[in-house]
Amino acid sequence: MVAAAIAFVGGIPLTGESRWFALLLLVPAAVYVWAWRAGTDVYPDELRVRALFGSTPVPWERISELAPGRRGQMSALLDNGNVIRLTGVTRDNLPRVLAAGGQPVGDSDEL
Repeated sequence: MVAAAIAFVGGIPLTGESRWFALLLLVPAAVYVWAWRAGTDVYPDELRVRALFGSTPVPWERISELAPGRRGQMSALLDNGNVIRLTGVTRDNLPRVLAAGGQPVGDSDEL
């Protein structure tokens, strides 16, 4: 969010050259809104993965596996084979996410 705000403020002088440069300010504004909006909400019956536009509810029953990616971001493997990246959930806070959802927490060595 901070980088998007800095890019927005840094781009303001360009609008003095031409009004078309004002369209460039939409990019950092969109990044700012995405950073503010994106995330994963945890409920006892489901996860809700939020993005810039809309959200995707994922019932706990449909999740077969939670697996870490290369950068530590967690992904949910669904029972139909699809994979959903859990925005804002990392390997380090996975036990808290599982506890908040009322799911069993396994051995941390398995993570």
